[in-house]
Amino acid sequence: MPTEKRFKQQIQNGRMIEDESEMTEGYKKALKATLKVSADTELMSAPAYYEQSMNAPTLDARASCVSVIQDELGHGHIAYRLLEDLGEDREELIYEREPHEFRNTYGFDQHLDTFAELVSAHGMFDRAGMVLLSDIEENTSYAPWKRALRKVGKEEQFHLRHGETWMRRLSNKSDKTKGLVQDAVDWMFPMGIEWFGLPDDQKHNTDQLDYRIKGKTNDELRQEWMSHTVPLANDLGLDVPAHYDEEADEYVLEYDAPVAFDAENKDWRFEEPIGWDDVLDRWRDRGPANEKYVNLLQAGEIKVGV
Repeated sequence: MPTEKRFKQQIQNGRMIEDESEMTEGYKKALKATLKVSADTELMSAPAYYEQSMNAPTLDARASCVSVIQDELGHGHIAYRLLEDLGEDREELIYEREPHEFRNTYGFDQHLDTFAELVSAHGMFDRAGMVLLSDIEENTSYAPWKRALRKVGKEEQFHLRHGETWMRRLSNKSDKTKGLVQDAVDWMFPMGIEWFGLPDDQKHNTDQLDYRIKGKTNDELRQEWMSHTVPLANDLGLDVPAHYDEEADEYVLEYDAPVAFDAENKDWRFEEPIGWDDVLDRWRDRGPANEKYVNLLQAGEIKVGV
């Protein structure tokens, strides 16, 4: 087995990895950490989406929402299956961890209280997931994950179309329903900004890039997400605290991220800037729906029939 330095050089030169026997310990550790976040995020989106899916306004909408949940459960199991190949126990990961031990992104620790929040999550959070996974599919050095993500990507496209279509319908239906979408976007947009992690100038662990588990930096991924969500909001007449700066040729925020978040009320306190260490602490403490959602999954209480 080559040294870590030599192995990273081989990876950067295009070497693909097929199984555990070809990995250094550093590569395996970085890959498993990334897979766990992906698996947990896909899995925990299912209970987050469940309640409001049952409150969908039409049977067709409910069928589409249920299809999204089924897809997300399947995507989670793909990542857990890959973790099994790396020595992890899938049953233990899903059913024997405590709620705070899950590593899903913080957005799926929040209660979704309206159908407008549900479809906005499809349109914005699923966009964030797709940005991340599309980058991994295109650039990853781990061949089994690259192949598995072809199916995932096609299904995520459906999630996005469903979410954005309903965001448009609700925004055009009445001032009241547009207001509900705006309320959802108010707390989801800044959460999407946080979704991609620390800014590049504060991220010291570069293993994901060095091992080519992903190809783009956090800030590059954040820009990619904003390049879709900001124009969508503008098109729907929704307010978001960001705009495209032609001179800088990038999307810029209209507040100094990160800022404090009142999780119980889903309210960003833009006048209270905080440090990224505070954000990491909030993520580790998990959000208000974390325990409820994990318990729903582990008890097998999510029924996805229409």
